[in-house]
Amino acid sequence: MNVAIVFIILTAVLLLAGCQTTRAGYASAPYTVVRTADGVELRDYPALSVVETTTAPDANGSDGSFGRLFRFISGNNSAQQKISMTTPVFMSGGESTGTMAFVLPAGLSGTQVPSPADGKVAVRELPPGRFAVLRYSGGRNAKNEVEALARLRSWLLQQGLKSTEATPVYGYFDPPWTPWFLRRNEVMLRLVSSP
Repeated sequence: MNVAIVFIILTAVLLLAGCQTTRAGYASAPYTVVRTADGVELRDYPALSVVETTTAPDANGSDGSFGRLFRFISGNNSAQQKISMTTPVFMSGGESTGTMAFVLPAGLSGTQVPSPADGKVAVRELPPGRFAVLRYSGGRNAKNEVEALARLRSWLLQQGLKSTEATPVYGYFDPPWTPWFLRRNEVMLRLVSSP
């Protein structure tokens, strides 16, 4: 076998293993899969405590929202408490303004959550509910998000299911150095009622 081909295969295996190891190193928001069909999962989520901030990108596309949330879990809070990172990072809203949220670990909720030291960061509880969720890969960009959302909405229409919200929530599981084709992304819509 050609040395170049062996090198390419080995590199691909290491990349895949590295991405799985990185993703597996974090706790994820808990949920129960109720049904799976055509690549869409219906999931029941419990109430989730999150720390969130608004996003409003500047001309360079940066707004510091990830940094604000990361500083909170790194100890920039009233207790100077370090909090474990979880997946996914939730994003919602439009291109000009929206929200970014980190799910807090399952054992940390209510009065156990320290107050943010940054006034642009808030802690809140997301209510429990059933969501339709479509997983997709690729980089975080408007084209991928629009295509995934259109597929999810089309599936909901075919199933006779309705969403309570026009604005979806996107979940991003991987760090930025993960190759686009190995990334796990999700688009979620809260459903009106259990089917």
